[in-house]
Order: sequence, then structure tokens, then C-alpha cells
Amino acid sequence: MDKGYKGYTSGLLGVLIFSGTLPATRVAVATFDPVFFSLARAAIAGVIAAAILLVLRQPRPTRGDSLALLVVALGAVIGFPLLLALALRNVSAAHATVFVGLLPMATVIFGVLRGDKNPRRLFWLFSLSGSLVMAGFAMGQGIAVSLTDDLLMLTAIALCGLGYAEGARLSRSMGGWQVICWALVLSLPLMLPLSLWTMPGNFQQASGPALLSLAYVSLFSTLLGFFFWYHGLALGGTASVSQLQLLQPFFGLGLAATLLGEHVSATMIASALAVGLCVLGARRFAS
Repeated sequence: MDKGYKGYTSGLLGVLIFSGTLPATRVAVATFDPVFFSLARAAIAGVIAAAILLVLRQPRPTRGDSLALLVVALGAVIGFPLLLALALRNVSAAHATVFVGLLPMATVIFGVLRGDKNPRRLFWLFSLSGSLVMAGFAMGQGIAVSLTDDLLMLTAIALCGLGYAEGARLSRSMGGWQVICWALVLSLPLMLPLSLWTMPGNFQQASGPALLSLAYVSLFSTLLGFFFWYHGLALGGTASVSQLQLLQPFFGLGLAATLLGEHVSATMIASALAVGLCVLGARRFAS
């Protein structure tokens, strides 16, 4: 099988897994405090990751790799989940999902800053057009949208793009699943005690859907999804494979409507389609 095809296949599996993150988070933060939820998902995934590394007897990362893994942890393990959960207290999963269309451009920008080849000019034109569509969508929502929550989402996307790009760079030498496992383990000494400290007293009385949502984002969104995603970015190239994220808004909007019964407006659909077309064009000129 062609190396690029393997990269796209692996990346697509990662996108499919990540698409359930927003709806699951929306369900969970209706019961759990967003701070506890974000800490707990990283702590649970970190314990599982530590067990995997121990059983498979993986060598410890070098000092240089450890610094890069801390960047991955800051962006993908800590920053993005926390800011996302805070925003989803007030905005719908469908609204937040549209912002995911900005992730490909954020990932490529940080990838170029970290040494990847700079794509052609038309790539940046399509990516910028997608960003402008997103800005117009956010401003067009009027008083129904909180500027603070949209800024939280944009910051979350920037941090996630940083974590994706740094993780992709490391995956070329370490392997995709090793990168996310070590990033989770490095953050575990902080996330585990903080999650226990912030655990609500009525945790055992939490609803089944909230507990299932926490389990999903811990096992799949925070751990297994990155196995496929980082592997895909390393094989197929950050600029090219990252464009597969254009599918995530569509999958996420469908899940939000199907599982949560949220209203998906025509404006949201049109914005997602426009962003998708822009990112498709960007992918065409990624190399």
C-alpha cells in the first residue's frame, strides 16, 4: 500500500474518532465541572498510557524529545480540552464544531514554523479564505453568540494545532502512539492529583450518559484517536493529511443533531460547506 494512502487512511480514522469529542463534551459538562472534566480525561488516559508503555517496555524519551512532548501535552492534552470544555458550557456542540474547520490551517502554520516545507501560495489563499468564512459566521450570529466563548474556541484551536504539528514531527522518529502516550504520562503527575482534588462529591451519582461521555473522551479522543492521527500526519505529511480535518465538522454536526437533538441551522451548514471547500482547495496545493 502506498505510503501516502496509508497516511490518509490512518488520518481519516483519527478524524472519525475525534468527531465524537464535541457532542460527548457537551453532554459531560452538563453534569461535571469543565475543569474537573478536562483534568479527569487526561488523568484517565494518562494512567492507561502509562500501563501501555510499561507492558510494552518502551524506552524513555531523550531530554530533547521530552521538551517537545511537553509542548504536545500543553496543546493537545491540557490546553485544547480545557478551553473547549469551558466554551461548551454556553455554546452548542454544533456551533463549536464549525470552528474545527480552522484546525487544518492552524496545524500547517505551526508545522511550517517547526520546519516543514512551506506550501504554495494558493494553499495559503484557500486557508485564509476558510478563516474569513469562520470569522464572518461568528460575527453573523449577533447577540446569540458570546465573544468570550468564541475566543476560547479560537485559542483552543491554536493550541491544538501546535500540539498536532509538534506531535507529527516527533512521530516521524518515535512513532505516533508513543508520542501521545509519553505526552500523557508527562502530564500525569499534574493532572491526576488535580483531578482527584476537583472531583465532585456526588461523582458516583452522575448520570450514565455523563459517565459514558467521560469514558469516550478519555479513551478515544485523548488516547486512541491520536494513535491514528499522529501516524497519519507522519506518513502523509502534515500539510496534506491535516486537510482531512475538513470532514470533522460534518461528522460532528451530524452527531450533535442525531445524539443531542441540537438544531443545525442553515447558516452553520453553509459555513461548514464553505470551509470544507476552502480546505479542499488548500489540500490541492499543499505540496
